[in-house]
Amino acid sequence: MIPQYLVDFELAKLPVVDTEVIVIGSGIAGLFTAIKASEKSRVILITKKALLESNTRYAQGGIAAVISEDDSPASHREDTLLAGAGLCSREAVSILANEGPDAVKELMALGTAFDVENGQLALTKEGAHSHRRILHAGGDATGYEVVRALSEQTAVHPNLEIWDNHYVIDLITENNECLGALVQRPGGERIFLRGNATILCSGGAGQLYRYTTNPEVATGDGVAMAYRAGAVIRDMEFIQFHPTALCYPGAPRFLISEAVRGEGAVLRNIKGERFMSKYHELLELAPRDIVARAIVSEMEAAGANIVYLDITHEDPETVKRRFPTIYETCIGYGLDLTADWIPVAPAAHYMMGGVRTGHHGETSVYRLFACGEVSSTGVHGANRLASNSLSEAVVFGRRIIGRIRELPPLDKTGEGIAYGVQRQAADAPSIAERRLELQKVMVRRAGLRRTAAGLAQGLAQLQRQETIFTQALDTREQWEYANMLTCALLVTRSALAREESRGGHYREDFPERSDGKWRKHLLWQREKGMLEEANDDV
Repeated sequence: MIPQYLVDFELAKLPVVDTEVIVIGSGIAGLFTAIKASEKSRVILITKKALLESNTRYAQGGIAAVISEDDSPASHREDTLLAGAGLCSREAVSILANEGPDAVKELMALGTAFDVENGQLALTKEGAHSHRRILHAGGDATGYEVVRALSEQTAVHPNLEIWDNHYVIDLITENNECLGALVQRPGGERIFLRGNATILCSGGAGQLYRYTTNPEVATGDGVAMAYRAGAVIRDMEFIQFHPTALCYPGAPRFLISEAVRGEGAVLRNIKGERFMSKYHELLELAPRDIVARAIVSEMEAAGANIVYLDITHEDPETVKRRFPTIYETCIGYGLDLTADWIPVAPAAHYMMGGVRTGHHGETSVYRLFACGEVSSTGVHGANRLASNSLSEAVVFGRRIIGRIRELPPLDKTGEGIAYGVQRQAADAPSIAERRLELQKVMVRRAGLRRTAAGLAQGLAQLQRQETIFTQALDTREQWEYANMLTCALLVTRSALAREESRGGHYREDFPERSDGKWRKHLLWQREKGMLEEANDDV
């Protein structure tokens, strides 16, 4: 029932703006690729809210790259492959591990100030990493520092134009070639933005879940519009839940970085007992999916809705210096990180799946590229290794720039394209109510632990909302909800189909990993439905 376009239009009747490169999204992927592309091309970067509002801004932990002499790309590669649970692309992971150090250097050249200790870049360790290879900035404000530095760079590029508060409704395609995007300006005017290359950098879909570390803008827009445009979508069942989000009355689900556990914090259940030894030999630094499920098990056993994160045994001044943002946020709610056990619970954090790409960010739609969380490069497999996401965005962003410079000029105007279907007036239930109901369904039926019965029930509830696609949608809230519903359907259908447990996907009725049957990817394409792709690369 999902249509090719969310709204009716005739491009011949719309104003046309031409550029060479269109970048959709303003996180690290969007900012970095826009800056690099603008060195030789005219670029328009579109962000649906303010330039600084993105998942990157809230990234605390850091960026993973091989910096120290006792580390190696081979070690980083093996850690990533292990975390990815058999569904990574070995070549993509090798690209990340080998090109990551240069990516860090490029971020530094663009003004990012990573933390330094004793004249050397400061490195920390996070879950499932065998070495200290996580660079950070401002203690626990890495994402904000990266976005700050890159945002300042956008002001000095005459070829780069920023469109704040613009909304990309859909990608415009003809014969599987992306010609640009249908964009709504802040005042309500719609335009056809035409470009030689379009790069999706729109982030993830954390808002599918009621409890998430993601900001309000993370509504899965990029995956949904790429799906409508005919691009292949991959691995949507794999959602990473961060184990430790602040869970306290009156407070948002604020992320308590994995780096806190990397610096010595332990987890305790409601009785005060440390429990991770029952679940994994790496204790608190086990892969995130294992830690998150362990926390849920402890909460259920005790009839509680929280566990505690305890770093009170570490030096208070060191904790304050290393985690200033987390410390100040907790203090604002009457919690002292250096003296109190902090109440935490898992929350939706990262989407491992997305728009399938090659090793230069190319999608299955010609001239359409994807970078960052919206993409599925093959790096993360079934479970992202901590802090690999920022480095992935820069490494593959650099590769995209090289590829788009090889593209021939666009030889189509697209102005003959029109789309119209019989649409009904939007029905009565408010979008806010629908959105909340979708989030509840996803938490209850497609969350950390899943069953066939629960997923089938959730899918049926979601399918009853598909009437939204037959209605006349005119507002940003309506388009966002349609995008969220698209992603929720893809996640739920994929999770129902995959009858095993692997990485971020856990089925209570199929608790074991099955490489013999399920070491493969589930793909979705709008006109073909679900497809399968073997993963023979590891």
